[in-house]
Amino acid sequence: MNAVETINKRHSYRGKYLSKQVPREDLVKILEAGMAAPSGCNKQTTSFIAVDDSDILQKIKEVINPPICETAPAIIVVLTQRINAYRDRCFAVQDYSAAIENMLLTIVELGYQSCWYEGHITDEDRICDKIADILLVPEDYEVVCILPVGVAESEPLVPKKKVFEERAWFNSFKG
Repeated sequence: MNAVETINKRHSYRGKYLSKQVPREDLVKILEAGMAAPSGCNKQTTSFIAVDDSDILQKIKEVINPPICETAPAIIVVLTQRINAYRDRCFAVQDYSAAIENMLLTIVELGYQSCWYEGHITDEDRICDKIADILLVPEDYEVVCILPVGVAESEPLVPKKKVFEERAWFNSFKG
């Protein structure tokens, strides 16, 4: 696949995964793709923990309510540090967003599926803090997202997108 094909093939996958393990070499490629993302003023505020140990995965899955990614053989936990970059502005959200997209595209390129789960784990019940405790994340890091990784049991549902002319223009708004 070329980059454009991968971008157009990537869709959020919320289904079940096959029990097939994700090889460490593939997890390394996915993490390296996240690390290759741009970051504001090169502060590199985004870090990752790949979890493929079944006991640790089970502990994480037990604190996620309502349940998600129950059958995923691996999960990537995305961490951020809120570090000011330029004129006292923090670009952590932009940094981890770019890293996540790089990883999602790499996941699809390698034949796996995933979904960007952020709001579900950072909501009022603070599942992210429970995950941080399980993974011994230091207090100056924040868990912001999880990405299940695995071979999909079925094809992802392709959402209906607005037509080009409703979202993109040339030279001015609604050009």
